Amino acid sequence: MHSYSKLVTTQTEGVTILAFDPPVRTMDEATLGSYTEGLLKAGDADPPLVVLDLEGTEFFSSSFIEVMFRIWNRLKARAGRFAICGLHPYCQQVLEITNLHRIWPLTKTRAEAVARLKSDEHEPH
Repeated sequence: MHSYSKLVTTQTEGVTILAFDPPVRTMDEATLGSYTEGLLKAGDADPPLVVLDLEGTEFFSSSFIEVMFRIWNRLKARAGRFAICGLHPYCQQVLEITNLHRIWPLTKTRAEAVARLKSDEHEPH
């Protein structure tokens, strides 16, 4: 269990960044419970631009994908954007196989994710 990790929320250039400190290696049902509320609050970010930094996460369950969907839906309802960075190759593969990379930009770094959300900010949704 990762009871010593905390969800850290910061802002960069008007984009809310979510990260786990220290990183959570496995985000499954047992681990997710303690983070769900904080993650979902990000859907209310103002402006509605959110990057989820998953650096160090090697596995996530379908329950975690559901939480990411819920964040995205909250943001989308307010013409917002959501991106994910720092993905382990296995996690990136899961998002690509499920075609979620078509709706969520996947980048290597936070800086790339922030730049992507900022550049997409003025495009039609």
